[in-house]
Amino acid sequence: MKIFLQEINSDYEGFSRLIQLAAQTAGCYFDDVEIDMSQTGWIDANMCAPLGAILYKIGRDINSIQLTHVQPNVEAILSKNGFLCNYGWSRKKDTHGSTIEYKRFEPKDDRYFADYIETQMIGNGIPEMSPGLLKKFRESIYEIFSNSVIHSRTMLGIFSCGQYFHKKHRLDFSVVDLGIGICTNVHDRRGLVLSAEEAISWALEGKNTTKLGPIPGGLGLKLLREFIIENDGRIQIVSENGYWELSEGQVNTRAFPEPFPGTIVNIEINTADSKSYRLVSEIRSEDIF
Repeated sequence: MKIFLQEINSDYEGFSRLIQLAAQTAGCYFDDVEIDMSQTGWIDANMCAPLGAILYKIGRDINSIQLTHVQPNVEAILSKNGFLCNYGWSRKKDTHGSTIEYKRFEPKDDRYFADYIETQMIGNGIPEMSPGLLKKFRESIYEIFSNSVIHSRTMLGIFSCGQYFHKKHRLDFSVVDLGIGICTNVHDRRGLVLSAEEAISWALEGKNTTKLGPIPGGLGLKLLREFIIENDGRIQIVSENGYWELSEGQVNTRAFPEPFPGTIVNIEINTADSKSYRLVSEIRSEDIF
């Protein structure tokens, strides 16, 4: 099987193309799959996470995978973040410090993921935060990993990757799982009959959670959402055939014709933001008056 991959950006069209790739290869077993990248003029590096997840699933179905005709500008980026190392390329040094390494984690690798965030993401152009808020921000990122493990019930691992776009002043970071989607999980745990995009919106509202027991859920994502609004950043979530995006303080949702086989969370931080951030509980009265 030969598939031509088009340009992949962090937008609805880019996610649609990856969903199409997943659909085209869903029935492949004991096949030789060639991903022809002659028409791939660009890939946002963070999109290696969903692309890598799809290719990993293809490989797990006992198929061989070959990436061909990789364009020089695409090869330069994807050799620096380690993505192409999985397909026979040697790694190139990232002299500009712009990459967040492409990694696959086992569901039990929460400590390794925490170390990964510390070394690869924290401090990489992120706006100044108070110690208390930085701690909460870390916890918000960790919660994305935790949600991927607990709610998706994935057996294929968690995939992540990111990129610091210096000229565009943004940091994009994606976390992906290949488990059950948010809509299915909300229905199974809470009995709610919602569309995929409605289920994503429900999961991100207030204290809504599918976690059972006395431990609250969703608080970390709520803080992350509030930070992204103040930062003028962006959050994109793809789960099953639902698309949810928070950008410029507004939420927009759409549906895909076919489902993604899991969930993608992409965070975009505005690194040109010069504001300092702190928790409301840290603000002293003398700072107000």
